[in-house]
Amino acid sequence: MFYGVGIMSHWNRRQFLQGTSALLASASFTGSSMRAAEPIKRVDKTFFKLSLAAYSFRQYLTQNHHAPKGKEGTMTLLDFIEQCAKWNTLDAVELTSYYFPKEVTTSYLNQVKELTFRLGLDISGTAIGNNFCVKEAAERDKQLALAHQWIDYAAVMGAPVIRIFAGTIPKGDTETAAVARCVECLNEVTPYAESKGVILALENHGGITSTPEQLLKLIETAKPSPYLGINFDSGNFRTTDPYGDLEKIAPYAYNAQVKVEIAPQGKKELADLERIISILDKVHYRGYIVLEYEAAEEPTTSIPAYLQKLSGILKTYA
Repeated sequence: MFYGVGIMSHWNRRQFLQGTSALLASASFTGSSMRAAEPIKRVDKTFFKLSLAAYSFRQYLTQNHHAPKGKEGTMTLLDFIEQCAKWNTLDAVELTSYYFPKEVTTSYLNQVKELTFRLGLDISGTAIGNNFCVKEAAERDKQLALAHQWIDYAAVMGAPVIRIFAGTIPKGDTETAAVARCVECLNEVTPYAESKGVILALENHGGITSTPEQLLKLIETAKPSPYLGINFDSGNFRTTDPYGDLEKIAPYAYNAQVKVEIAPQGKKELADLERIISILDKVHYRGYIVLEYEAAEEPTTSIPAYLQKLSGILKTYA
């Protein structure tokens, strides 16, 4: 069947990694990029739609590996969809993979698709918690299998995009080697995503995507594809100037997540939501603004208020 990396010989794998590592080292040494990442082509008019990530209700949802031990949630993903519809503010929902049943069937995916459509909601996308930096070949094959599986699921549901992670540098490893493995995985999985009509959006999510330069380097090094881009997460840069860094990745964003907090140099503070949306407006972003609520306040009371605020901001760009 599939998973080209899974059937790659050890010799070919080593050859690829050595070649990619050499190219990356050369690019780093010269201070130049291997190629210029191309901004996403859009029309010169912003268009926003509002979505909510299921992750925002992580402590209530079933199948949740983030919940405290022994405290299982009682809200199903279907309950989450219905709650989103009742607020009558949202255009869409993002259905994070963590909260699907352990055994995902086509019947269940069709049920999700039917429910969202019946309630007037889109599925803005889904997300997986992959790590393409792992050293062991067998473990990378598992990560690729996960990506292939969720590409298939997204295609059935009609989800246009999957948020994916790059990963973290294993203990005792180098960033160059970790980047090479991640690029190898991206080059293997992106053609499969293209064959299914699903876009992969690589998120700024710490690890080897902690800075805009690291994130863009991955996109520049991977084989160019209209099915590989960036997931803009407004709360994930812990740099000295996270707003400025968000401006650097915005032109390449296929999907945009907004958090209500931002953390310059790791110190959390309330985010300037108007400023974040203006960054996306400047690049004529067209698509979903996905609220991913991670603040400490109670989600059931805080989220509706933030949705109303975001809705009001987005309407000023209509």
